[in-house]
Amino acid sequence: MDLALFDLDETLIDDDSASLWVRWLVAEGFAPAELERQEQLLMQSYYQGQLSMEDYMQATLVPLAGLSTQTVAGWVQRYIRRDILPRVYPAARERMQWHRERGDCILVISATGEHLVAPIAEQLGADGALAIGVEVAEGRFTGNTYGTMTYQQGKVIRLQQWLQQHPELQFAHSHGYSDSINDKAMLEYVDSATVINPNSDLGALAELHGWEVCHWER
Repeated sequence: MDLALFDLDETLIDDDSASLWVRWLVAEGFAPAELERQEQLLMQSYYQGQLSMEDYMQATLVPLAGLSTQTVAGWVQRYIRRDILPRVYPAARERMQWHRERGDCILVISATGEHLVAPIAEQLGADGALAIGVEVAEGRFTGNTYGTMTYQQGKVIRLQQWLQQHPELQFAHSHGYSDSINDKAMLEYVDSATVINPNSDLGALAELHGWEVCHWER
């Protein structure tokens, strides 16, 4: 059995799930329009590899603070149906199915909150998800995060922690898929890396390492 790691945003889907979530919250009247503008400015830093993920999560969790997990879970299911499932790359579904038929373990690993990533991963038929921990106390979101963030080197740290927690799982080979230079550490960590629709920086890194390059379209 192998381990297959899939980044989510612009790897499995053709957009960013966190940005789509913020836009959904604003459109539904659950967050002010200013949050959407703030989020877009933060995303510019992300694409430059300079984002403070702490700042991003702090800003985007504000609308959920004090809400019950049950309420938000209902919102998330509506958002997944409207904004995520129609954006999944057909080739991504095919690659996940290829791993599934081989009997591989499929994890979605994303620098987005676990309240979004876990249900998306479930909908896509993954075996699990690693994402940014979102704190809940007495059944309600606090607006805070916890643990090592699954961002840049943090993805490798969290993966290593997950492997230590599951000693019963023995993987012969690991595969990693991502569109982002922010996942350089993860792509270098796995045995076989595949880059999806890479920009010039990631494309150059892929050429240097001899990684597979895929161009997926919806």
